Amino acid sequence: MRNLYFLLALYWAVSCSPSIERVELAKGTYVFEQANVIDITNGSVSVKHVVVEEDQITRLLDGTTEFDWTEATVIPAKGKFLMPGLAEMHAHIPSLEWDDPLIDETLFLYLSNGVTTIRGMLGNPVHLALREKANNREIISPRIYTSSPSLNGTTVRTPEEAQSKVSAYADEGYDFLKLHPGIRMHVFDAIVQTANEKGIPYAGHVSNLVRIRHALESSYHTIDHIDGFLEGLVPAEAGVNPIENGFFGYNFTDLTDTDKIGELVALSKENSVWVVPTQALFDRWFSPTPVEQLVEEPEMKYMSPDTRAAWTKSKKDLTESESYEADKWTRFNEIRYKLIKALHENGKGLLLGSDAPQVFNVPGFSIHHELQGMLDAGLSSLEALQIGTINPATFFKGNFGQIKEGMEADLILTAKNPLDDLKHLQNPDGVMARGIWLDKSTIAKKLNQIAEKYR
Repeated sequence: MRNLYFLLALYWAVSCSPSIERVELAKGTYVFEQANVIDITNGSVSVKHVVVEEDQITRLLDGTTEFDWTEATVIPAKGKFLMPGLAEMHAHIPSLEWDDPLIDETLFLYLSNGVTTIRGMLGNPVHLALREKANNREIISPRIYTSSPSLNGTTVRTPEEAQSKVSAYADEGYDFLKLHPGIRMHVFDAIVQTANEKGIPYAGHVSNLVRIRHALESSYHTIDHIDGFLEGLVPAEAGVNPIENGFFGYNFTDLTDTDKIGELVALSKENSVWVVPTQALFDRWFSPTPVEQLVEEPEMKYMSPDTRAAWTKSKKDLTESESYEADKWTRFNEIRYKLIKALHENGKGLLLGSDAPQVFNVPGFSIHHELQGMLDAGLSSLEALQIGTINPATFFKGNFGQIKEGMEADLILTAKNPLDDLKHLQNPDGVMARGIWLDKSTIAKKLNQIAEKYR
């Protein structure tokens, strides 16, 4: 009788225990099991099983339910946090053959820090082929958007040159035109007219011969570095010569009227002009931070000795000149912070970009400096992450930037919640770029190889 009671109890326990649901998944599918999924639209967190097939997120399942994932590769994510990959909206790619090791290193440095989309800001024909290889997942790379080669005061000197080059770049398939300083007003207007006819956007610097108001009214796709805005705050009665503006308007710092910020921000919104602040450029290259401190940072080991030496010289040349004053830089930077906050709150919007590789901005690593710059300007952690996820997806009309079924699988896995501290994004537990998974050990191994090369 005792054995009968035992068998009945065992039967009852087995029959009443929750069944494990079988989910038929093919080999090559990934499952982030029991991840704390961050809803980047509002900052809420929910426990989910995230299923990735090929390059897409195909299912978000209740994380409290147990499943048999059949042939899938399971990534244990319990207690960890999963958020969308970041976009670096002012990036640079070396102008070398697509299979050159330096290109591979640069793309990997971006990926290793969770950057799964890059907008290349100095195009080259090689980048068109590179973009397609990335799109087809033939190489391990962030998603790539690429500008044309530079349009500037030297490369486009007449309206006829402008019409010819804009038409050629549009026909060659570049995603947008890159504008640099030195373009004269009538040439700029020819660029704009031809670009609108050809259906290709234009972005980048604002020539001081064009000025910020005309640039905004001409509907730039993005204005990068907040270029021209500071000069636009100088009252007309100051009678300044715009070509004497110095480093992004630094020379006019003490002539600005910040009450004019609202007008410029309203113009940016009215004309749908996004802004890429690249604040890291000003916090590092143009700051009074000692060059000796920056060159000793751990991330510098991923740059060649020649690059580090060139960056050191460039920073010293800029910040050790007679016109440079640390106190004036502080005032200059405070104006930039006000512009950033106002453009975020009342303009068309901000896009996350750090200008890498640029002086002491190592690809990928510099995005963390840019995030800190956004916090310093008054954005919250969630807002800073949104300008690197949702906003770029909106800007490109892309199928990424959130963790939702049907979205492309660009993901960052972290040990702790980045909304609590954005530093938790550094050294991620893994990064996925359109379904290609790089775990922590893979990232560390490749980074060590790059560092060893430049030792």
